[in-house]
Amino acid sequence: MSPELKITRRSMLQLAAMASLGAIVKSNEIMGDKSWVEQDFNGAMESRAIPSSGEKIPVIGLGTWQTFDAGNSAEKRMALGEVLKTLVASGASVIDSSPMYGTSESVVGDLSEKLKIRDKLFLATKVWTSGTENGIRQMNESFQKMKTSKMDLMQVHNLLDAAIHIKSLRTWKEEGKIRYFGFTHYHSSAYSELMRLIKNEQPDFVQFNYNISVRDAEKELLSLAKDKGVAVIINRPFGEGALFRAVQGKPLPQWAQEYNIDSWGKFFLKFIISHPAVTCTIPGTGNVKHMADNVGAGYGRLPDQTGRIKMLDYFNSI
Repeated sequence: MSPELKITRRSMLQLAAMASLGAIVKSNEIMGDKSWVEQDFNGAMESRAIPSSGEKIPVIGLGTWQTFDAGNSAEKRMALGEVLKTLVASGASVIDSSPMYGTSESVVGDLSEKLKIRDKLFLATKVWTSGTENGIRQMNESFQKMKTSKMDLMQVHNLLDAAIHIKSLRTWKEEGKIRYFGFTHYHSSAYSELMRLIKNEQPDFVQFNYNISVRDAEKELLSLAKDKGVAVIINRPFGEGALFRAVQGKPLPQWAQEYNIDSWGKFFLKFIISHPAVTCTIPGTGNVKHMADNVGAGYGRLPDQTGRIKMLDYFNSI
């Protein structure tokens, strides 16, 4: 089977998944000898302002943990290229990586350069080491791997040596090497430290876990970030697949259609992005159909507080 035929079949799957968004589809040529499908959407994806600058970013992004660790596999990279095309075609832009994620940074860099989409991406990565010099060296390596001269967002991964790295991040922001800086974690046990950093360091972003099943962040962290003017990126929106396992074989409620929800993925993502403190969420995937479904959550009506309670009650009843 030829690469061109594989791309066409993936594209057809992508079109089917995108149909609910009312996409107008047109063929496009890229890289000279390969075709792909670009979506023109009716309207624009929901976006939120980064409080420290006022710049708006789309509410649905892309995480790369495990999914983009493709090494040199041509087949895997081809599939991931389709994922990136779908991200950009939908109007989304945020893609989050880390040195911790194997070859993910390099794969993002290689594909974004090959597809000529760097100017359409909001690149975020992390520093994940100890010590000033190690941190600087690792961040420089991330720039090289992701093939960029300026990083949109650099974060301290899992708060590792945050007190040391914050100095470098402030300097790099002043020098224009990075546009924003922040802190990340994936577990509720880190919330108290994240809140301390929000209060004392005034980061542009914080990134942490939150979903319809794990809502500890609603107690204090989300409201603090909003009050202090800090953008919020949500990781683990599907609880690493646990949410899908919980609803396996269960129907969506009929009233979900009121919010343009036709899949459990949209149900879970719309619950997250309907929270007023959330700026963006980054579901990870290497599957173009899942990417198409994920970005669909950024379109259409979002639930208000009454709707959110209704979603929560239905999920808890399953």
